[in-house]
Amino acid sequence: MAKKQDNMQPIADFLFEVGMLSHTPRSGFHFLGSGQQSVSEHVLRVIYAGYVLAIQEKVADPSKVMKMCLFHDLAEARTSDLNYVHQKYADKSEERALKDLTDTVNFGQDILDTVKEYEDRTTKEAIIAKDADNIEWILSLKEQIDIGNPRAKTWIGSAMKRLKTKSARKLAAKIIKTNSDHWWHGDGQDEWWVSRKRKEK
Repeated sequence: MAKKQDNMQPIADFLFEVGMLSHTPRSGFHFLGSGQQSVSEHVLRVIYAGYVLAIQEKVADPSKVMKMCLFHDLAEARTSDLNYVHQKYADKSEERALKDLTDTVNFGQDILDTVKEYEDRTTKEAIIAKDADNIEWILSLKEQIDIGNPRAKTWIGSAMKRLKTKSARKLAAKIIKTNSDHWWHGDGQDEWWVSRKRKEK
C-alpha cells in the first residue's frame, strides 16, 4: 500500500519559512545609517497602509489590496532584501524563489497570481498596493528624520515621486508635516505629562 501523502507538511514548512521574514533585515537602513526593520515589520505596516489607501480610493474590495501587500515581499525569505544599490548590480531571482516556494503548497498558484498582478501594476489594486509599500518607506524615513538623520530628509523626496494615487500623495504630504510621536504626544502641554493626573470624566 502506498504511503498516504502528508498534505500538512508543506504547509508547516511554508509557515516556518514565512517566519524567516522576521529575521531578514531591510538593508536600506544600512545605507541610511540609522534605524532598523525586518521585512516582516515592513510588510505588516504595508498591509495597514494598503487598507487605508484602498478605503480612500474607494476600491470595491480592500482585501484584495491587503492580500497583495501581504505577499509582495514573500520571496525575500529566500532571496533576502536587496536595496536600490544592491538591485543595480545583483540578480536575486525572485520569480524563481517564489516559484520554488509556491510549488510545494496547494494554494501556491493563488500566491503566484497575486504577486504577478502586483508586479504588473495594471490594476488599480496593484497600483494602490505599491503606493502602500512606498508609504511605509516614507513613514520609516520620517521617523529617522525626527531623530536627526539628515540623509533621511534627502531620501524622502525620491520616495514621494514614486507615488501614483491622489490619496497616497495627499497622505505622504501629511506624513512629512507630522511628528512621528504626535499620535501619543500630540498635546505635550497636557498636565498628564507632569503629574500623571487623569482628567475627570
